[in-house]
Amino acid sequence: MFISVERRLPGDLAMWFFILAELSVFAILILAFAVTQALRPEAFAEGRAQLDTSTGLAMTLSLLTAGLLAALAQQQVLAGRSRWAAGLLVLGLLVALVYVWIKLSEYGHLAAAGLGLEHSTFFTLYWILTGFHFLHVLLGMLILAWLALRCWQRAYGPGRQSGFESGALYWHMVDLVWVVLFPLVYVL
Repeated sequence: MFISVERRLPGDLAMWFFILAELSVFAILILAFAVTQALRPEAFAEGRAQLDTSTGLAMTLSLLTAGLLAALAQQQVLAGRSRWAAGLLVLGLLVALVYVWIKLSEYGHLAAAGLGLEHSTFFTLYWILTGFHFLHVLLGMLILAWLALRCWQRAYGPGRQSGFESGALYWHMVDLVWVVLFPLVYVL
């Protein structure tokens, strides 16, 4: 006897198209960074030496922890415990704020050192890539806050979690992009 399992794409199809469009833009920017780095390795090594790898690692841990909390919140929604999900999302927002604080501190340090957008090709691409990602983090945090509010209001639950899944998918896209950016910008 076979048991039929319904398979469906989590979230809304529109969110998947939006994420695909955003990932396409990031892919173009990442490709530009990688190709330029291959053409000017010394300049990129010099620029990268101005960055603190431990800061990049701390930001990575912050975003991934927020992503874990969003995934745990999704499990709570599926189990019908939306108020627990709201708490996990608020905790995820606090952890994401650590990323924002570190990134703004890094931006301030670099700007004070004269390493702005026009300093070098490395820093032009650094500011464009990380700035674009930073804007996505801020939007993702707004989405997580909205999801937390809606969870607190018990708007999501088993069988009615598509909106929640869409918001969580967006946050995971932000995580995924940073997992690529961190080694590309800070390590390689």
